[in-house]
Amino acid sequence: MESGKLLKAIIETAIDGIITIDNKGLVESLNPAAQSLFGYSLDEVIGRNISMLMPEPDRTGHDGYLKRYQHTGEKRIIGKGREVMGLRKDGTTFPFRLAVSEVKYDERIIYTGFIHDLSKEKEAERRLIEYAAELEGLVEERTRSLKKTVSALSEAKEEVSLSLLKEKELNQMKSRFVSMASHEFRTPLSSVQLSSVLIEKYAAPFENDNIKKHVNKIKSAVNNLTTILNDFLSLERLEAGNVQSTLEPFDLVKLAEEVTEEMQMIAKQEQNIIYQHTGVESLVNLDQNLLRNCMINLISNAIKYSGDGTFIEFNTEIKDSLYTVTVSDNGIGIPDLDQKNLFQPFFRANNTGNIPGTGLGLNIVLRYVRLMNGSVEFKSEVNKGAKFILSFNKQ
Repeated sequence: MESGKLLKAIIETAIDGIITIDNKGLVESLNPAAQSLFGYSLDEVIGRNISMLMPEPDRTGHDGYLKRYQHTGEKRIIGKGREVMGLRKDGTTFPFRLAVSEVKYDERIIYTGFIHDLSKEKEAERRLIEYAAELEGLVEERTRSLKKTVSALSEAKEEVSLSLLKEKELNQMKSRFVSMASHEFRTPLSSVQLSSVLIEKYAAPFENDNIKKHVNKIKSAVNNLTTILNDFLSLERLEAGNVQSTLEPFDLVKLAEEVTEEMQMIAKQEQNIIYQHTGVESLVNLDQNLLRNCMINLISNAIKYSGDGTFIEFNTEIKDSLYTVTVSDNGIGIPDLDQKNLFQPFFRANNTGNIPGTGLGLNIVLRYVRLMNGSVEFKSEVNKGAKFILSFNKQ
């Protein structure tokens, strides 16, 4: 008795639907889960053929399923290999898995069907298929996009390679031209410079102010052209990486005196370059050629941007572990707004007017000083001159 109650309780509370039918296919019982699945009450189904709960083609073929089961006695899922559908009272269908067992009860045979609703599984499967299709489409789209990107990158790479090749060729051509121009122009410029000196010498007895005036113009023009050539040649060598710093000991005072004497010859009328050295030592360990170029460049600027009858202070100092080179003038100075760009190539302050120049000199000085592990500082005010300081640590 107790076991019967337990069995009934199990059937009544089972999650899956449980249906029993007789050997003719008529429904004898339906648990609550099965009633809920099909939407029928127990009274609406009892005594009716189980096929009422099946859509076509299972509705018509049900009796054949039952006979085959009775003949083989095989406990299997009906409709194996295809989807089994149930028909609800409202006419809608749903997928399910059906397992049938034969039960001998009160000297007769009944059949018990266990119904497992597959609606949620099928919906999940449908969503998974849709998601897989969506992912596949996305992958195809991304693949096409990637192929286009790779193709574009390949074309861009070819263009960049061609561009780099052309740039390399242009740089080589530029390098050859600058070198050729520098050497080819130097010879005629030297001739013009020498001729101006001879004209000045031969015209001295005539004491003609116009001759002196025009000879000075020739000298000034030659000096400007020579400076321009030197600047472009130096820049080209720096850009090509052909300038290396060779640190060797030499006499700083001797070099500075030579530069002073050389630059005094091209100074303006009554301009004076005053050189002074501070310190008991005179030997330094730097690149003499690079430092010489820096000195000439700074003093040339001081001459160019200062007026007649002015003084240019040129100082060197060796103190403790530091070498310094200082060039000061009282010329036009550098406007505050221009000072941040002063060392940019081809930059010229807006107050230079008609004073000739390439805007390369200070950039070259800075790069030469850095090659010697030094630094450049400056101070300047408009119409109060400029002061440039090159500093180097003892090597």
